[in-house]
Parts: sequence; structure tokens; C-alpha cells
Amino acid sequence: MGFTFTTMTLNLVLLIAMVATNILSLYHLSSTLQSPKSPKPPPPVPDQLIHQLHTIRATINHLTRLQHTDTNTNTKSSIPSDLLLYSHLSPIASSCHNHPDLLHKYMTYTPFSLCPSDWDLAESLILRGCHPLPRRRCFSRTPHKPPLSTSLPQNPFPSSLPDSTVIWDRYSCKSFDCLNKQNPNLGFEPSRDASKFTTYKTELDLPIPQLLQIVKSAKSVLRLGLDIGGGTGSFAAAMKLRNVTVLTTTMNVAAPYSEAVALRGLVPLHVPLQQRLPLFDGVVDLVRCGHAVNRWIPVTMMEFLLFDVDRVLRGGGYLWIDHFFSKGLDLEKVYAPLIGKLGYKKVKWATGNKTDAGGVKNGEVYLTALLQKPVSR
Repeated sequence: MGFTFTTMTLNLVLLIAMVATNILSLYHLSSTLQSPKSPKPPPPVPDQLIHQLHTIRATINHLTRLQHTDTNTNTKSSIPSDLLLYSHLSPIASSCHNHPDLLHKYMTYTPFSLCPSDWDLAESLILRGCHPLPRRRCFSRTPHKPPLSTSLPQNPFPSSLPDSTVIWDRYSCKSFDCLNKQNPNLGFEPSRDASKFTTYKTELDLPIPQLLQIVKSAKSVLRLGLDIGGGTGSFAAAMKLRNVTVLTTTMNVAAPYSEAVALRGLVPLHVPLQQRLPLFDGVVDLVRCGHAVNRWIPVTMMEFLLFDVDRVLRGGGYLWIDHFFSKGLDLEKVYAPLIGKLGYKKVKWATGNKTDAGGVKNGEVYLTALLQKPVSR
């Protein structure tokens, strides 16, 4: 009974704080926009602020309904206790509140015991904008029979990856061999990709030796890089052989991409495309946008992504857009002007027809571009 009263009290305090914050924010906004010196009416409230206020209001209504249910039934609140506790310690992404059922399910666990096997639930939240996820006080699961550390691959392009390093219970495939049979181009047989970034077949290719020569000719340097949507990390592996450190962003959509990257001695960053890159401003020399960055990304999200890339690139650094595909007219009217907003120097700009069945059907083209950020602004 005491726990229920405490929970109700915390909920009430949280609601009062949120409502008070809203009232003060709206009062400040209205007083700021009004100018006694100008007869012009104040500008409209930005749509983004309105959306955030609607989100907060929906959250308050949801918590109120739960509180009302708890009061009427005299039972334990359905809000997970660790979610309430964490919300007092650290802010939670506003998009998390748009999916309360998923969030409550994720935070419903037994503290100080094994975490549930629910990485797929975690990714569902992340891909819906709930990132970073709230922290949990449970122990991460490990494979039943992990390999000896001496048996882990030392070569970033091993002939195979050990199955025993992955917890397969949430995947349809239960081995890397199964994934390779389903689609050998996914990158789960790393030795197949050993020459992927070193050969030149068409104008759309940019072999690493050519990239390094371009950087050297510009009297620049290449030490740190980021590969956005890098799959199993083949680009980072090829750069590792050349003493360049590249981080790879990836998601475990239907396959253990993060584990595959780590098995190759590389660092996987488990972040979605729509979220701010987890790097400080101006710290990397190169950003590569691979297959994950293509026309299926909404244009506004693409714009934010490109400007976030600009944020993490140092002055004189390089953006490599590798085999970006879109409809030919869209490339001319939408994406080329969008990329042009960065004001980068075009070191390479090559286009070509996408000749697979989908490309021919949709009139799609590829773009490979290497762009250099201005040294100073």
C-alpha cells in the first residue's frame, strides 16, 4: 500500500512539473513574441513546437489515465517502477512517449537479474525515434558457449565468423552460413569483400588507393572516419589495413550486423539514421555514406543527416557518397541541390544507370561523389 502511495505521489509530482513547465514556456513564448514597438501581429507558433506540446499533452493524458485506473482498482500502477525512477534521473526522448506500450514493455523487467531477450523490441523503439533508450538495471545475456578469446579472428577479412559469439534466438537464421546462403552479398562471409574497395570497374567506383592519393595530393590527412550504414564493416576493415580508424553505424535488422562488425576487430555504433551522430564537432577526416543512405530516406531527414555530417567533419575533411541511387529526375531536381547546400568542393561527381530489375523499372541512377568541406568558414 505504501509503494502504491509513493508511486501515485511521484506521478502527481511529475504531472504538476510538466504542466507548470508548459505554462511557463507558453507564457515566455507569448511575452517574447509580442513587441510594444511594432503594430505587426506576432508570428505563428512554429509547427515543431506545436508538435512537441501535443506530445507532452498526450503523455500527460496517458499518465493520467493510468493514474485513474490505479486509483479505481486499488492495484499496483502499470507504469514500470524503473521507468518512473529513470525519468527522475535523466530525460527520456520525446518520441519514446509516442509509443508508451512498447516503452512500458521494454522497461518491464526484474531489476538485478538477467535482461529479457528483447533486442528486437529495443530496435523497434530506436527506429521509431526513441533513442537513446532508457537505461536498465539488469545483466546482459551472453552466448551459452562463447569461443575462447584466442579463437576470435585476427584478420579483418576472415574466411568465416564464429557462430558461438551470437545469441540467435530472435533470428530466423541460426548461423552465419545460413545468412550467406540466403544472400551472399550481405557481407557475412568477409573474405568475399577483401577486394571490394580496392578495384575499379566503372566510373562509379572509388578505390581506396585512389582515395588516399587524392588526400595526399591535397596535402591533407586521413586518420579517422565514419561509415554510415556500413553493414558488416567491410569498408572499415579495408581502412584498418591502411592504419585508418573507421567507426561503423549499423542496426541489427533481421541479422547480427553489430556482432559481425565487432568480430572483425572493429567498432559498431548501434544508432539509427534519423538520430544525431554520437561524435563531437569537427573530429573526423572522412564520412562515407553507404548503401543505407538512399532515396528511401525522407528528404527532410536526408537534409538533417547531411548537415550533421558537416558538423562532425573537420575543415578540409571529405564526404564520400557511395552509390547513392534515386530516380534520374529526382537526382537533378531534388538531391543534387540538396547536396549542393553544403557548399563543398566537388572532387568527384559520377553518375550511371542502375541496371538491375528495380533500377530499370523505376528509371533509377547511381551517384558517387567525393566532396571536400571548406577548410574554414
